[in-house]
Amino acid sequence: MAPAGLVLALLCAPLGPAGAGSVLCFVGPSGCSEPLLELPVPLADCCLNPSYWYRRRHRGLCRPCRPETWGPWGPWGACSASCGEGTQLRGRGRRREAHGDDREWQRRVCDLPCCPEAGAWAPWGPWAPCSVTCGSGSQWRERSCPDPAPRCGGGCGAGDARETRMCAAALVTCPVGGSWGPWGPWGGCSRSCRSSGAPEPERTRSRRCDSPPPSVEPPGAPCRGGDTEREPCPGLPPCPVDGAWGPWGPAPPCPVTCGLGAVTWRRACDSPAPRHGGRGCPGNGTRREACGPLGACPDVAHWSPWGAWSPCVRPLWGSLSCQEAVGQQRRTRECVGRTPGGPPCPTDEAGGTIQIHACYNIQHCLLDGNWSDWSPWSFCTPPCGASPTRSRWRECQPVLPDYPLLVTPVGSSAPSRVQFWGSPRPRCPPLEGQRLRLEETEPCRGGQPCPEPHEE
Repeated sequence: MAPAGLVLALLCAPLGPAGAGSVLCFVGPSGCSEPLLELPVPLADCCLNPSYWYRRRHRGLCRPCRPETWGPWGPWGACSASCGEGTQLRGRGRRREAHGDDREWQRRVCDLPCCPEAGAWAPWGPWAPCSVTCGSGSQWRERSCPDPAPRCGGGCGAGDARETRMCAAALVTCPVGGSWGPWGPWGGCSRSCRSSGAPEPERTRSRRCDSPPPSVEPPGAPCRGGDTEREPCPGLPPCPVDGAWGPWGPAPPCPVTCGLGAVTWRRACDSPAPRHGGRGCPGNGTRREACGPLGACPDVAHWSPWGAWSPCVRPLWGSLSCQEAVGQQRRTRECVGRTPGGPPCPTDEAGGTIQIHACYNIQHCLLDGNWSDWSPWSFCTPPCGASPTRSRWRECQPVLPDYPLLVTPVGSSAPSRVQFWGSPRPRCPPLEGQRLRLEETEPCRGGQPCPEPHEE
């Protein structure tokens, strides 16, 4: 939109016919494409505001109403000389209404420090020694540029400061140094286990100086380093340590005050004790010897050992074998050494001369069975001497019937424990062709000779 002052001037001034003094009025150079008014106006009316522009003809240039001014100076141009004294220019321009664009120039002196001056080569120096002592190599020589020396970046003319040529050494054939081939595989260990106090087991590997081997004529340098490498064997278990008997203990006192007694001597398998799967000590850790006699002993009444249990029976019942029927067993003992009028045998928890308990009779009964686990290995037999062996076994063990183990006898209020009596006949599925007992035998390692009689 046009400013109010310009609009008022245009309304108050009579618009004459388009002539030499009339123009098309615009707002600034960026708005020269569209006039403020479609009709020509006098130049003075358009230029009331100096920021407006005008155009006299339909295809003429757009011109400003403000006074003509010079633009800013441009940058200085390049110096006219590459060395020494020269000049350089800069310019600025302005747009004139009647005469078109105008420019003016400024000139100043420019001076570079110096011009490049070439130097001159001196004679070549002597050739250096050949780079090798055998075969074909190279050697070089150099020259300088001192007379005169180049100035201001000048060179020394054609040619280089250094030249190289091929040369032949006194030895036509070069010696070839040896180089190691790859390491071979590790060998076996010196021992299969680690023993305390002994050197650590080792394994070795080797290599050969053949990749390539050193030359013979002329002689080449041998391979550096050794051809064998050692290292401790990894992951070996400790060696088994066999047990050895310690000394016999001191003589124990005789346990009796009259008659003959017996004492037990003891020794321990601890010099050393077996470790890491080593064998135990051969023989026994105890021995019994008689002590006394210490005089006649007076007769003292005492109980004899209990006799064997009688078969499991039930009076007036008949056979109880293989039935869920409770029977009875009994065993007896005697009072030994009682003299007429002397003291009786002492009372103990076992009671008097008879013991009775309830029982189930499974004598020779066919019962289902299960194979037991392997027993521990037995001691070596014979304990000393040649070719000792040891054994272990599995047995077919009967599965006892599921009978009540607590019953209350007739006329009693307290329950009584019932025991099984007899030797049944178990039936197990065959195991390696055996039905009752499977035994496995193996030789004992490292048998020892039997000691002489005086060594016991």
